[in-house]
Amino acid sequence: MRILVTGGAGFIGSHTVDALVSAGAGEVVVVDNLSAGKRRQVNPKARFYQIDLRDAAALSEMVASERPEVIYHFAAQMDVRRSVADPAYDAQVNVVGFLNLIEAARQHGLKRVVFSSTGGAIYGEQDAFPASEEHPCRPVSPYGIAKLTTENYLFFYRAQYGIDYLALRYANVYGPRQDPYGEAGVVAIFCGRILENQPCTIYGDGDQTRDYVFVGDVVRANVAALSAKASGIAINVGTGVETDVNAVYSTLAAIADFPTAAEHGAPRPGEQRRSVISPALAARELSWRPEKTLAQGLAETFQYFKSHRK
Repeated sequence: MRILVTGGAGFIGSHTVDALVSAGAGEVVVVDNLSAGKRRQVNPKARFYQIDLRDAAALSEMVASERPEVIYHFAAQMDVRRSVADPAYDAQVNVVGFLNLIEAARQHGLKRVVFSSTGGAIYGEQDAFPASEEHPCRPVSPYGIAKLTTENYLFFYRAQYGIDYLALRYANVYGPRQDPYGEAGVVAIFCGRILENQPCTIYGDGDQTRDYVFVGDVVRANVAALSAKASGIAINVGTGVETDVNAVYSTLAAIADFPTAAEHGAPRPGEQRRSVISPALAARELSWRPEKTLAQGLAETFQYFKSHRK
């Protein structure tokens, strides 16, 4: 089987490539523009192309050569704040970039797409907790709109060209290889600050909740999606457990034996108060359940950052 992984030098993508290679899933090709991903994270058994998805010509040439049967699509502009400040840029990367990819691939034997969607930004302020896939989709950022738009395009390509797909709506993914700088998850940011012996800032009162899912668990769902019978649907990949930011910090500080209390800054405008998604459908369709507890995942993540400290 020929598998193309976009964003395969990044956080979730590189872990997924490793798992696909380890499982002997097939020939794996990685595409990444290295704007956020790191070349050293690309599995040596995967072929690598440094291409920006906005470069339709280069993308088309690569796809014609590699003829992928399956695409894992992780490459994205993932900064929500940048999407708000520059919606056109966000759409160029996250929507037009995807269309460049699938338009090239559909002409060369593409059979299935596994798309990394979002379980937080798509649902918006929730009516029910945890949210199932039936929850109304009310994205309030261009980033969330682009993810939902891509899901809709996937539905079109399935109806028009018979290309199977699964859209995996991730909760807040954390773990080794996540970048602690720039637009990163709060776990990676806290780990970076603690290791620099710098105080951590919690925006607002810290009682806002998220559903934190370990990257290793997410990768198991990604690999299961390769051979799943389910097609043409979105599936949540989360724990169904709400955890507030204060609890995340206190747990990490205890793991690191870091005595400094967190500082509190002004709340971020428009930030969701609560976000948690139900993994029930993933259990049924992917035989998947999260295995790593938050305490276990935070300990493993902190040790990774500690051992890879520059």
